[in-house]
This record gives sequence, C-alpha cells and structure tokens, in this order.
Amino acid sequence: MSSTQDTGAQHSLALGMIGNCTISALVDQQATVVWCCLPRFDGDPVFNALLHPGEEGSRFAIALEDFASSEQWYEPNTAVLRTRLTDTHGNCLEVTDFAPRFFARSRLFRPVMLVRRIRPVRGSPRIRVLLNVRYDWGESAPAITRGSNHVRYVGPALTVRLNTDAPVTYVLSGQPFVVGREHSFLLGADESLPTGIADTARHYEQETIAYWKRWTQRLHLPLEWQDAVIRAAVTLKMSLFEDTGAIVAAMTTSIPEAAHSGRNWDYRYCWLRDAFFVVRALNSLSEIGTMEDYLRWLGNVVVEAGSSHIQPLYGIGLERELPESIVEHLPGYRGMGPVRVGNQAAEHFQHDVYGNIVLGAAQAFHDRRLLHPAGPAEFHRLEQIGQLAVQVYGQPDAGMWELRTRARIHTSSALMSWAACDRLAKIAEALALPERAAHWHGHARTMRAEILERSWNPQRRAFAESFGGSELDASVLLMAEVGLIHPTDPRFVDTLDAMERSLCDGPYMRRYEAADDFGKPETSFNICTFWRIDALARTGRREQAREIFEAMLAVRNPLGLLSEDTHATTGEMWGNFPQTYSMVGIINAAMRLSAPWDSVI
Repeated sequence: MSSTQDTGAQHSLALGMIGNCTISALVDQQATVVWCCLPRFDGDPVFNALLHPGEEGSRFAIALEDFASSEQWYEPNTAVLRTRLTDTHGNCLEVTDFAPRFFARSRLFRPVMLVRRIRPVRGSPRIRVLLNVRYDWGESAPAITRGSNHVRYVGPALTVRLNTDAPVTYVLSGQPFVVGREHSFLLGADESLPTGIADTARHYEQETIAYWKRWTQRLHLPLEWQDAVIRAAVTLKMSLFEDTGAIVAAMTTSIPEAAHSGRNWDYRYCWLRDAFFVVRALNSLSEIGTMEDYLRWLGNVVVEAGSSHIQPLYGIGLERELPESIVEHLPGYRGMGPVRVGNQAAEHFQHDVYGNIVLGAAQAFHDRRLLHPAGPAEFHRLEQIGQLAVQVYGQPDAGMWELRTRARIHTSSALMSWAACDRLAKIAEALALPERAAHWHGHARTMRAEILERSWNPQRRAFAESFGGSELDASVLLMAEVGLIHPTDPRFVDTLDAMERSLCDGPYMRRYEAADDFGKPETSFNICTFWRIDALARTGRREQAREIFEAMLAVRNPLGLLSEDTHATTGEMWGNFPQTYSMVGIINAAMRLSAPWDSVI
C-alpha cells in the first residue's frame, strides 16, 4: 500500500528559511512550504500550515510516495536550501528551494517569487505536488484558472501565478507521477516569464547562489564557529525588508513562548531595539549595507515623529497603527492558539526606544566607508531624539519586555536614555561641535550617577530591574555592553552572580524573576543567555562563557537557526522563528570568544 509522507503532521521548528529581502518562506524537513506571507513579510499567509496543523492547512508540498527518510542542508554560504527525499525502495529526489536575489541591469533583482526545482537523484521517484493556496488567513479559497504551463490562483486582493514545466493536470489533481527529469516551479506575481521555465529557473538558481557566495565572501569572520556565524548573518540579512529598510523581529506570528502559555505574539514588524542589535551584529562582520538600508527607514521614523513620541515598533512600511486581533478559525501552532495579527505594543511607551535610535545611527557619523555618511544635518535631527530621551528619563514605562499591566522606572530604559546622551556627545566631538558635546556629556554624567545609585539594591547585592526595586532582570547586563559601567566593577560582577543564582537554569537564562501578565516565564529567553555569555567573557570567565555558547549552538535546529526561547529541560525551541535577536547572539558571542586569527597565521 502506498504511503506518502505525512504533509499534515504536527509541526516543529526544524525549518529552513529562504528569502530575498522582499519575501520569505519556511520549509520543513520533508520539503513542504508551511509558511509564506505575500506580498511581503507581514502580509497574508498564503501557506499557513505552521499555524493550521492537519490536512486543512495550506501548504506547498512535494510529497514522495512511500517516503522513508530525508536530509536537508543549505548550499554552503547561501540562502539556497536543498532537501533530499528517499523512499522505501531506494528511489531518491532532491528539492531545491530559494527566492531569487541577484544583480541585474544595475539593480538588485528580488521579485515576489519562490522557486522550487526538483530532480531525480536515483531510481524513479514518484511524487504528488500538493499546492493549496489560501487567502484571508485561510478563510478564502482562490478561483483557479489554468494554461498550458501555468496556474493562476485568483484571490480577493492578491493573485499568484505558478509557472511550471511539470504536468499541470497532475499539479491540479494531486495525482502521483514519476519524476523522470528535472521540473521547475516558479510561484509569484501574476506575470509571465521572460524566457522558458527551465532556463529561467536554472539561471535564477545559478545567479542567486553566486550572489550569496559573494556576499558571504566579504564578511569579516571570526576564526572559530564560522559556519554558525555565516548562517546567522545570512538569516539576519534575509530579515531586512529592503524596499523600505525595515528589519523584522521574526518571520512568524503566534508561535508560543512555551506550550499552552498564551504568550503568542506577532513579530513580523520592525522593533527599533531589535533592529539596532541586528545592525550592530552585521557591522561587526563588516556588512554595512544593511545599516545603510536601515538608516533610510530610521530617518523616516525620526522625521515623521519630529519632537513627538516615537513608538517602539512600526510596520515595515512605516505603519503606525498595528491593531491587535485574533484569528479565531486558525488553531495555532500545534493547536496552541490564539493566533494574533498585529501587536498592541505599538501603543506602548517604552522609553528605551530613543537610546536605541541613537545607538543605531551612531556609526554613520564615524564610518568613512558609507556611501552616505551622516553629518551636521542628521546630527541636528538626532538631537531631537536626545531631547526626548532626556524628557522621558526617570519616568515609568512598560519596559523593554512590554509589560502590559505594570509601569515602573525601568533600569534598562534609563540606561538607554544615558546611552543616547553619551553617543550624542561623542558624535558632537567627531563633528567638532564642542558646545553640543559638553551639553550631552552633562546630561550623561547626571544620568549615570543616578542610575548607579537608584538601581542598586544593597540587600540583593545587585542592580535591580527598576529604580528602588528588588527584582532582577537580565536586561541590566546591558550596562556593561553599552559602556555605562566597567565589567570588572564589583557591583556589576555581583549583579552577574546574583542573576546566575536566580535567573539561570544550567546554561540558560530567563528574562526576569517576577511574574508578569501571564505568570512566571517557563522558558529561557535566548538573547538573555547571550547577554550572560557576553558578561562572563567581559568579566574574565571566558571558559564558562565558551561552555554556555556551545550549549546554545547545540540547541539550534538542524539548519543552524534559533527561535526566541529554549526550554531548559527539553532543549526544545519555542517562540517566533527565526528570531533575529537570537541570531544576533550567535554572532556576538562568536566574535567575543573566538581565538584570534594571528594564533594560526
């Protein structure tokens, strides 16, 4: 009896990501596209099986009859994914997935398109093509029209077109057929191709591989952990929406932070905080193109805001309103709803945002490599952000963890107000503006003294999460990272020790010890573990830092990707995926801990 692989099986985050800085898709270990939003990262998921387990979820599967096993890998140093499927008779098929990205006609060609190429490797593999497009978050089925080599899926607001040299009749019916030669599937905008299907797909693959190999070739890599760093860097690059310069926090919505926790959020937007850390991580690898793109987006945020409140996140097209709603008919990841669209955090007051803006823009005033280096005009606009940082300093807010029902004077928010003033002073010095440098240095000195005094809790022997507070929060470790305090200061060392006692489960670190709107967190937060690694290295405990880093590398999925959270007992990944914050941590830790190149050359 025929046994096709189970395309409706319960999903995990053992997924590969493909993308081209316009769209992306997630592909499981059996070559099924289980998540893809069109026409951009925050669009309608035309393939939603990740949040709709079972056969009813929409997907694009290359289903091998009598499936036995699979293996999956990225073409080295690229975003091109390969999956090899083998059946019980030894027949073997290879699926190549990518989104085209390369230079053509003096510009980057990055269409709204997924390309899937299949080729028989051994024997006579027999497959079914299961292409189920849905619209309106799964509620609407498209009208389907066909041609000799294409199928159009017509929706209320979007039409996608499949160009293929596989038998269209079999594609539409799901009828199994033997793969005797290569076939190509190009799914994207409702447009005909400039050349033949096979030639176009082959050309796109060759050029996309060449683009990514050239891109990674220019990275400044550490001596150790190069494969991990390259995969993290490519993933971060794919998280850039190049049209506007926005950087999304993750490609998914509503993957819970822990099983049945209700901590399900939509991360397909640009948080100023997360984007800063992405930019800084890529800058450390000498990849400054992403920073230049992001600064275009950030400049628009600053100009539009003027001297008024700036949100912690925006839509990737600068949308200010991201109303949060629940998609009732989708069961959610492994049936663990709710599925949320939009994010209420856009309405929050998170005072660390101003520091993150200044930190994100600061390098542009010092780096001579940029095509458009920042100057006095940009500094004047950035000073408006500094004024806002001064105004909100010492005021209660929701904090960087976006607590929805509690406001305090968070240490991390005050820290970022200090960082804004400190970096503005250094920019003013670089621009030979001594009066402005003195002005911002004055604010920074006052803030620093108060932060160190008011956040210190003598009973806990640690810097607390809020002024006058007693609870611990991993974000306080950023004090050393942004330069407020020297990492060997006894107060910082004591803080790290206190956090290891109260927030750590083996190598993993939770965000905070207090209960929040949903109770106490169950899983560790990956970026906090990486902050711990950084703090350990800065305080001289490099061997311990390396051990924890290796533990984090071990819990990545088989393709080297991380989500937001890790379960300390099972090592399972939870939270939205792939999480840029977590991939940033891989790069930062490797750059901090690697042996130097001059140790081997």
